[in-house]
Parts: sequence; C-alpha cells; structure tokens
Amino acid sequence: MADNDTENPPTIRDKERKFLLDPYLDWAEGQGVPIHEGFAINMLKADAAPWARFGMNGAICHLKGRDDFLTTFLFELAPGAVSAPVQHIYEEVIYVLAGHGSTTVETEDGSHSFEWGPRSLFSVPLNARYRHFNGSGTETVRLAATNNLTFPFNLYRLEEFIWDNPMQFPDRLGGTNYFAGEGEYIEVLQGRHQWETNFVSDLSGFELKAMPTRGAGGTSMRFILADGSVGCHCSEMPPGTYKKGHRHQNGVVIHAVTGKGYSLLWYEGEKDFHRADWEHGVIYAPPDQMFHQHFNISPEPSRYLAIQMG
Repeated sequence: MADNDTENPPTIRDKERKFLLDPYLDWAEGQGVPIHEGFAINMLKADAAPWARFGMNGAICHLKGRDDFLTTFLFELAPGAVSAPVQHIYEEVIYVLAGHGSTTVETEDGSHSFEWGPRSLFSVPLNARYRHFNGSGTETVRLAATNNLTFPFNLYRLEEFIWDNPMQFPDRLGGTNYFAGEGEYIEVLQGRHQWETNFVSDLSGFELKAMPTRGAGGTSMRFILADGSVGCHCSEMPPGTYKKGHRHQNGVVIHAVTGKGYSLLWYEGEKDFHRADWEHGVIYAPPDQMFHQHFNISPEPSRYLAIQMG
C-alpha cells in the first residue's frame, strides 16, 4: 500500500461535506424580513417588512432562551388588509398584540370565523387553511405567532412539504363551539387545571384558578389550543407581589399580558442579577436552567402568558 493518498483521492462528496448546518436558520435568512435577536424583544416596537409568503408585514424574533423547537414570528396587517391564505404542517399559538380583526378557517366540515382583539389568544388547527382580516380602517394589527416550525423544517428541509401538504387532521378541530371561544374545563390538580378550546377572546379577563405554591395570591390556567403539542399557561400576580424564584429548561416564550414589572435572572453561583423590564408587548425566554423571579410593580394585577412545547 502506498504511503500517500494518491491511490484514494478525495471524492466530490468528501469535498462538499458540510457541518453545523441549521436549515431553519438558512431559510429564515432568505425570507427578506427583519430578524430580531435578544433576551427580550418589544414586539409592539420591532421593525417589520413585507413577507411574501404570508401576505403581511412580518419579522422573525429569535430569543436567546429559545430551544430547537419554538420560534416566534411578528405579523403586521395594515388597516383594512387581508393576509394571504396559508396552511402549514406546524403548530402555531397566536397572541394579539394590537388591533381588531377576524380569522377565517377552512375545514372539511365548512368555514369557521371568529373575531379577536388585543390580548386574544388562538390557534388554527394543524394544516387547516386560514386567513387573517384587519377589521379596522384606521388601526394596524400586530400578532405574535409562536410556532414549532423549527423542528419540522430541520427534519424535512423542504418548503413544499411544510406549506403545500394536502394532509388533513380532522381530530384537531375540536367542537365547532371552540372557534367561538367556548371550551371544556378539565380539573387536574393545583397549577395544572386546563381549558381546552381553539380561541380565548380576552386573556386579561379569563378566570384563572388559585396557585398559591408559586407566590401569595397567585392564580393560573393551562390552555390546550386546537389539540396541539404547543402548550401554554397564563398566570397572574397581585399588585406588589412576586413569583417564587425557579428555573427550568429553555424554550419557554413569555408574553407580558397585563401590568408592568421586571424579572431578575441569575445562574447558580453568580453574584449579580440580570434584569429584564416588561409590559404588554414584550416577550422573553429565560435561558436553560437560569433562575428567574418575576416582580409586579404596577397597581393592578400582572398577567403573563408562557408558551412551550408539551
């Protein structure tokens, strides 16, 4: 055998091998819309640009504490505008930041429409075709859409599979009353009580259940939206109170819903705290296993919405 590699020269495949690729991030870079990165992002102030695929202005928000499963899109609809009709093989939880409008969902059993406003929460069933409508002639709509596109895109790496897939999932629709904001209450145990629906008209006024283990006077409710695997819960702190310090894995996207306050964050052994101020419109995600504690400094209760896989 020769002492050099002349008998086995590198093949074309060897020369073209690539490492540490992220197809989702490559796709995001090619969308032509702003990409905002940071620990916390104010989605009421973030820039947006025309996004051809969705027929709206939009931006991609990459939080430092996100994981490999969830990301958040910002969508903006001008007064009187209508989004492009889309369907997709990923789940999405939409929180209304500003404006009033409606969404029409096309399913095998017909068309379903519901109206929403600031602080509404909803999810379109998996791969159902839908459009958003801005119902105002003067007001701009802003929507925060947290979704699990990252995982299927990195798994299949084919846009046509994601957005042009004919597969339907009728079991995900729930009752027709779910599109009207009605639902089913499922009592589990403290801190785990659930409301199953497709639409919550006003998250700021929804009845939550007592959860004193996480802080004095605290309340909470978990939501199962469109029978999806992207779960969320809403919790509330009375004025002048705080949540007990805690930590968990990354990938929990938090929306400030009502009130105003701040969160302190720290890794075990750190001498100094990191501080993040929040109010309605701000999203943030604590990094993996970083302790954090939320403080309400407003004269009214503060609510937040936490979205995560599972």
